[in-house]
Amino acid sequence: MPAPRYRTRLIKKRKMKLPGGRTTTHYKKKKVRKSKCANCGKLLSGVPRLSAAEIRKLPKTQRRPERPYGGHLCPQCLQELTKQAARI
Repeated sequence: MPAPRYRTRLIKKRKMKLPGGRTTTHYKKKKVRKSKCANCGKLLSGVPRLSAAEIRKLPKTQRRPERPYGGHLCPQCLQELTKQAARI
């Protein structure tokens, strides 16, 4: 039975054959999915593809773009949002 830290879906399991002929399981973390725009679902640029715990360790300027709704909306959706706000 694997250790508790390996009993999760976040870990990829891979059977490896060792030079001695023995087969073992190697564990590797899966990649985090890319962040998407909350409005249109387009992939966001400028947002690192890291887990939440790893993003917390980064400096604030590397976590997301430095504009309003940076890391949540793509530039096109933000432009539409500001246009709508100006019209009201």
